[in-house]
Amino acid sequence: MRLFPLVAVAVIAAVQVGVAAIKVQIDLDKAFDFSKVNSWAWGVPEAGWVMAARTPTDDPDAIKRRAEPIIMDAVVAEIASRGLTPAAYTPDVTVKYYLLLSMGDQAQTIGQFLPGSSAWGMPPFLASTQSLKIIQQGSLAIDFSANGAIVWRGVAAAEIKPDLSDDKRAALIREAVREILKRYPQKKK
Repeated sequence: MRLFPLVAVAVIAAVQVGVAAIKVQIDLDKAFDFSKVNSWAWGVPEAGWVMAARTPTDDPDAIKRRAEPIIMDAVVAEIASRGLTPAAYTPDVTVKYYLLLSMGDQAQTIGQFLPGSSAWGMPPFLASTQSLKIIQQGSLAIDFSANGAIVWRGVAAAEIKPDLSDDKRAALIREAVREILKRYPQKKK
């Protein structure tokens, strides 16, 4: 698996409004035996990265200081329900997150849904924008790696409203982690 193509697709993905609009995609190594995975640990040297591409003044380090504790707590809480335990030494898998923040837009022009045929009897007109929406988008990717190779990746993407309170942003992050990790293969008991 390649990191940047999948991450780029997740960042570009169009999303709808609200927590219910979290879109999740997963990718996994079908040859990897997840039944043998019992322990996990955070990736080294860092648990994750934050990449911000909204404005030139975005500070990824400041965003990371605010978001990382929420992401890490949510992962620890959710991963236990998947049958994995934390390992101090030599874990079966390592976990790393990537938080991506970007801007996107949605636009509609007059006539964009009409067929390109004059048989419809529509007079020719210039296409002009009738709707434009600028969207702040966020994507959270969580990777599980074994022996230096990514074996499972979950990516959640959602629209982030600029006026969300810190509590609602934290709830959105926790929900994204929950939705991602609910798709991780659960250990059979």
